[in-house]
Amino acid sequence: MSDAARSSIDDPTAGLSDSEAAHRLAADGPNEIAHAPPPSVWVLLLGQFKSPLVLLLLGASALSAALGEIADAIAIAAIIIINAIVGFMQEYRAERAVQALRSMTAPRARVLRNGAVAVIPSAQIVRGDVLLLEAGDVIAADGRLLEAHNLLTNEAPLTGESMPVEKAAGESRETDARGPIDRPSTVFMGTAVVGGVARALVEATGMRTELGKIAHLLATTTDEATPLQRRLARVSQMLLYACLGIVVLVALLGLLHQRAWLDVLISAVSLAVAAVPEGLPAIVTIALALGVQRMASRHVLVRKLPAVETLGSATVICTDKTGTLTTGVMRVRELWGDDHLRLLDAAAACCDAELSADEHGGTGDPTELAILIAGAERSIRRANIERDRPRVAENPFDAERKRMSIQRQDGVLYVKGAVERVLDKCERDVPLARTANAQMAERGLRVLAVATGTGANEDGLTLVGLVGIADPPRTEAIAAVKEARAAGVKTVMITGDHPITAQAIARELGILTPSDTASEVVHARATPEQKLDIVRRWKERGAIVAMTGDGVNDAPALREANIGIAMGTGTEVTREASDVILTDDNFASIVAGVREGRGIFENIRKTLVYLLTGNAAELAIMLIAAAVGLPTPLLPLHLLWINLVTDGLPALALVSDPVNDELMQTPPRPPNEPMLGKKQWLAIALTGSLEAALVLGVFFWALGARDLQQARSLAFFVLVFSEVLRAFAARSPTKLLWEVGAFTNLRLLAVVAVTASLQVAVQQLPITQRLFGIEALAWSDGLMALGLAFVPVSVLELLKLGRRAWSHR
Repeated sequence: MSDAARSSIDDPTAGLSDSEAAHRLAADGPNEIAHAPPPSVWVLLLGQFKSPLVLLLLGASALSAALGEIADAIAIAAIIIINAIVGFMQEYRAERAVQALRSMTAPRARVLRNGAVAVIPSAQIVRGDVLLLEAGDVIAADGRLLEAHNLLTNEAPLTGESMPVEKAAGESRETDARGPIDRPSTVFMGTAVVGGVARALVEATGMRTELGKIAHLLATTTDEATPLQRRLARVSQMLLYACLGIVVLVALLGLLHQRAWLDVLISAVSLAVAAVPEGLPAIVTIALALGVQRMASRHVLVRKLPAVETLGSATVICTDKTGTLTTGVMRVRELWGDDHLRLLDAAAACCDAELSADEHGGTGDPTELAILIAGAERSIRRANIERDRPRVAENPFDAERKRMSIQRQDGVLYVKGAVERVLDKCERDVPLARTANAQMAERGLRVLAVATGTGANEDGLTLVGLVGIADPPRTEAIAAVKEARAAGVKTVMITGDHPITAQAIARELGILTPSDTASEVVHARATPEQKLDIVRRWKERGAIVAMTGDGVNDAPALREANIGIAMGTGTEVTREASDVILTDDNFASIVAGVREGRGIFENIRKTLVYLLTGNAAELAIMLIAAAVGLPTPLLPLHLLWINLVTDGLPALALVSDPVNDELMQTPPRPPNEPMLGKKQWLAIALTGSLEAALVLGVFFWALGARDLQQARSLAFFVLVFSEVLRAFAARSPTKLLWEVGAFTNLRLLAVVAVTASLQVAVQQLPITQRLFGIEALAWSDGLMALGLAFVPVSVLELLKLGRRAWSHR
């Protein structure tokens, strides 16, 4: 709609009529930011079955059922279902929490309708409405100011700029090349009024607002698989190929030995079951869920399970400044003048803001609140000033004068404002003050000059001093940035603040050091498009990027990043674009997440090595027996019992091991590093071969001294106990058991005791003997088998000692 056409039907003094507003609402739609509907329960549930490994297990279950191995099929299916339920419940709870955060947004606004003030739902605001604004309001649409009196707005949600923005009515049309930045006669949806009153003519609603345009940018971003998902997919692919190869190999060996085709098929299924670690999906899910629970205690809401581990893979954290690295509240950081008490008293005497009862916040201009808080800390309170020295006259702040003055009953005129505008009216100390102002500005402070005079005339003032105000860094953020640097994770600050302010804060936080290039780690006055480009350029360099933010201007970059981290107090669009939400808005929680994520990866890796070592041993046992024409040492149900119970339970305990503190003193993992490298595969092969040799030796001996059923019983017992005991050595590839701490994982001790008891029960109870096709062991055979089961764990611990001695030569 053109300005001329609009002016013919819009009356800024009366507002729109109800009928015209209804017509425009029907034409333009509701004043809402479009957001994707929350995923349905079925979508979340079906999403748990996308993993290639889960699909492989489903195939194994179906094949077992087709061959009549119903117990095997049910056991595999049960594991898959339990894994899906755990993942579903975690993601469902996260979505519910996001919905709760969304309900916290303010839904109403004051407008002129039919010549009177009306309070209406924000969704019903239309173009041509006249918004009535005052301190504390959240602006419900983009609009051009018709009139404004000392209007200050907080545009941090759109620009990242922490300082209030002065606004004034004006007829000139402003360029929108930089979005909301530098447009003093326009107010924007989602920003807040922190001082003054105004009327604004609504020019854009919903997705046509600046906030809506940024939300539309989200459509250009992409979701990618997490590093953990990609690594596990590669492992799953390898296991799939291994299963197919093993089935073919066993079939050929069986036919070569002229065995019945049904026996060959059963042996092939047995080996397929042996090759697949059925418990792996549950292990990964539980490892991530444990991390989610630990992060929840740190006020971190994880929306998607893999996001916890992705944090541990991060090599770059791109973070907003306001409220994340800083407190988000203006404070007096520095005073310049001969008498600081007099300076704060004079400054407090020239304020209109009101402190709250706790003297830590209040209403009004944030810079005035900072002055009043600093004064209250020194027993200087505006309420006492108003009582003892009531104001006689006031000349309010305006955008042209850039200063304000209040004359009080003591005959003193108190003046504060922009340094240049106040110094122009002062008679003494001007050169010194200009030098001090320049130095304070270089440190990123917003500087106000305070002066006094007599009478109502603002000329011939006496300078009292300068007040330096800034949004101070969080104390814990400084420590967190230092910890991230020690861990090899680069922190990059992206903000809408002025470059001088941004670099000063970055130096104080430790983000910008003499060895850093400022243009690489500090990006000031960044638009949403620039933030998105910064994230994409880091990703092109091979970095795993975590991006934090609270404003809508951060949302596209959050969505594009490998891990998007939103603040709980941020906008709805930002929260929806995120993978993680910080309910305490604390940067230190992000670094805690990096530590947790690294610990989860290491726990999953060592657990996977433990599981696959057992699978390798089982494969070697079955393959060698088939190759040399021996009877099958282990039946399919034996293998399933080992994989799901004997391996699975210790694995659940291993994956919950405490996070190693040394992880944050090492560089991040290379993004292309596989889950299992050469070192891990070699360990799997050698340890698996040792266990296989042990079991085959027992089986071969028993075939000559016992019958086949007794031989299988001995082989079954030795393999179960050797794998259970090996869990103690699997806790660390370098540290001995007593160095790790035998009692630092009580779950493992309990699991070993329970699993050992179950195995003894299986081999002694008649009902399970018939089910598993085994016999009870004599005490002498049991003690011999138990002694042999200690061989693998003992060899592994001795190898650690040997490697340590070799490295110290």
